[in-house]
Amino acid sequence: MRYIGQHIQAIIDAYQGDVPLAHFLKGYYKQHPILGSRDRKILSALAYSWYRAARGIEGAEWLNGLMTQWLSAPALFKDFALDKWLSDQATPFHANQLFPFGLSLSGGITKQEWLSSMLVQPDLFIRIRKDKGKIISLLNSQQIPFTEITDNCLALPNGAKIDALLPEDAYVVQDASSQRTGTFFNPHKNEQWYDCCSGAGGKSLLLKDIEPGVRLTVSDKRESIIHNLQQRFRLYRHELPVAHVTDVTNKDQLTKALGTKQFDHIICDAPCSGSGTWARTPEQLHFFDPATIDKFSTLQKSIAINVASHLKKDGRLIYITCSVFQQENEDVVASIIKEKGLTLTQQQLIKGIGIKADSMFVAVLKG
Repeated sequence: MRYIGQHIQAIIDAYQGDVPLAHFLKGYYKQHPILGSRDRKILSALAYSWYRAARGIEGAEWLNGLMTQWLSAPALFKDFALDKWLSDQATPFHANQLFPFGLSLSGGITKQEWLSSMLVQPDLFIRIRKDKGKIISLLNSQQIPFTEITDNCLALPNGAKIDALLPEDAYVVQDASSQRTGTFFNPHKNEQWYDCCSGAGGKSLLLKDIEPGVRLTVSDKRESIIHNLQQRFRLYRHELPVAHVTDVTNKDQLTKALGTKQFDHIICDAPCSGSGTWARTPEQLHFFDPATIDKFSTLQKSIAINVASHLKKDGRLIYITCSVFQQENEDVVASIIKEKGLTLTQQQLIKGIGIKADSMFVAVLKG
């Protein structure tokens, strides 16, 4: 216990939130190869528990209690629920202390339920592209439990080993709420679509799986990410989109890339705080700086307003974030409407808490 205790304290002392916790832990274990697989598993769970709960409970004794329990009764580790465990402790847990800032949340979610969700590790979700029967048979053969969320969305235990089990072109790892954004697309063959902040192509692939016949353009300011997107399109046997490496916050760069091209529909999955996904990355909540929200909001407005200039009359701008903050969601939508004269037709916070998924915001604006 002392050995594990020394390591978890060293991790907490050294980690400053400047890189994802998962990356930091991987580097730490590489520096300490003497740590066995069970040691690493317990240390990772302790570290994530610390960043989920530390601001809501006084002192550090609770972490020692957690460590003692897991080391003395390893069987408890498998189905451990941090929220229930904290509720049974003598020292009270105050969820509101996890986020002592005055930022307003989007409609459709309360601060209490959002913060309570920080104590629960979300599930792993896959979107089935084909061969559903084969996928279910393979999961059953390895006794990997799953829940069918929709006809093509399965929830699995986080960390389920499926990479080498399932045919790689038959499914996509994609959060259930992210999959639901596709219900707002309603694409038709030969329409011109633009994914202006494509990243590695999650929404673009979702769009093409819904309607392979759309004509797609994508952009991102990172060349390596565009390369990753193209590799994924090849894997899933979709025609490669027209791709631009450009910073869409820079109107001159955008014009240089697109010229006068106009699109039927634009997906704007904007960079954001990611607050709707913090249950997966609780270190981001722990080290959150509220000043970053002003920066994100400014960035989001710039992106959406710039790309809206390339929207056809009666076309749709589909604005998406994985944030729960009003300043990144409804407030940005209001700015788009004011600056570009678009009409809001739909707006929703997709709350994934009930199924251990992320939360996302979607607004559909018509030109």
